[in-house]
Amino acid sequence: MPPPSPSKILASCAIAVLAACMAAPTSGQERAAPEARAQIRLSFAPIVKRAAPAVVNVYVRGRQQQAQRPQIPLDDPVFRRFFGELFGMPEERVQSSLGSGVIVSPDGLVVTNTHVVKIGGQAEIRIVLADKREFEAKIITLDEKSDVAVLRLVGVEGKLPFLEFEDSDKLEVGDLVLAIGNPFGVGQTVTQGIVSAVARSEIGKSDASVFIQTDAAINPGNSGGALVDMSGRLVGLNTAIYSRSGGSHGVGFAIPSNLVRLFADSALSGRKVERPWLGAKLDTVSREVAEALGLDRATGAVITRVFPASPAAEARLEPGDVIVSVDGFEVADPRAALYRMTTRGVGGRTRLEVVRKGRRLPVEIALRPAPRGNPADVRNLAGQHPLDGARVTNLSPALADELNLDDDAGVVILQIRNGSIAQRLGFRPGDLILTVGDAPIDGVATLEQALRQRRRLWQMTIKRGGQVIPLQFQG
Repeated sequence: MPPPSPSKILASCAIAVLAACMAAPTSGQERAAPEARAQIRLSFAPIVKRAAPAVVNVYVRGRQQQAQRPQIPLDDPVFRRFFGELFGMPEERVQSSLGSGVIVSPDGLVVTNTHVVKIGGQAEIRIVLADKREFEAKIITLDEKSDVAVLRLVGVEGKLPFLEFEDSDKLEVGDLVLAIGNPFGVGQTVTQGIVSAVARSEIGKSDASVFIQTDAAINPGNSGGALVDMSGRLVGLNTAIYSRSGGSHGVGFAIPSNLVRLFADSALSGRKVERPWLGAKLDTVSREVAEALGLDRATGAVITRVFPASPAAEARLEPGDVIVSVDGFEVADPRAALYRMTTRGVGGRTRLEVVRKGRRLPVEIALRPAPRGNPADVRNLAGQHPLDGARVTNLSPALADELNLDDDAGVVILQIRNGSIAQRLGFRPGDLILTVGDAPIDGVATLEQALRQRRRLWQMTIKRGGQVIPLQFQG
């Protein structure tokens, strides 16, 4: 028999290597490509049967008061004093919302998106299970920063089907996933896709927003539904899509299960979620910043300011340091860095890797909540001035973090009383009051003193959404 040709030997080696790679298990969940046509005919039905009963429909109906114009007489002195604008009596407006949710405990704890259940006013929440049973639900946790809400079903008897959490840090790009929810209100629907990206942080409003991207079809109504892996465990909470038409284009986003589990565990234990406070301002590393700091690529979170007596100060972090990883996970920007610290909770320590003047340094910091302000600093303002009806307080690091503000000092509006002058003039919760007249406002005492002066023209400066806004009101 003639010896095999070199091409046949190479082909045999390639087949052997490919077979070995396909047979070799990977860390975590075992992954393998199809080896035969029969495997391509395999079904996701067993996974759906395990997971789908724990995915629910969420129906929300709320009643909200809104102003009706015009019904206020012009001779009212307060309204004449402030531009003579006409504002009417409130009328009732009904709002509705439709979404999905996931049962995560046998006694009826449900996780969903905050934007699904928060529609304003007094809301009635109804949960419909896959088997058509209906329950009333009460809100336990409503976190706008993460867009995670936790509900408790009322009147549950026996055990309900539920999904267990999977460690979302184990997900890899290319993993198969299923999205389960109620798109457009048509009923429970299952779609299949892969993980398109992990730790996607370029979207969302929160400083700690990191998402799983998938091409599994997600549409309006899927919000709050389940993203499950091939073991039928919850890896994410479907929350958003990128679309120019309103429908799915294969770019959907889910909140990682590790963040969702933090809120679910806190609800079960009856405690509030506290985010770790770094005590430093972070910014994105641009190409220009990377070149200036001697980095080989534009990635990480650069420290621009360190607050005194903070974990960052105690760890001797400095402006110009670039955080490139948290507990071994690379971080692309400030959101990714804060997300990693948030999912670790408070009470322990975390290990950062920072680049300082071209050198990589390990740094350990304490994970503790931001210090809170003094409750005695809260004031309810009233009088013949533009801030009548505003509830204000001195800004603390914890409050700044909660309100997603860049400042760490000053006076901030907490609430606005309905029908008050402050509401009618357009002030909002979260507005930071910088000046009244020529006086800079550094505390509630300074603000109250400035408001006691009678003025024919009120000149004020506020900060809203990072933008400084000058205001004038006729006295």
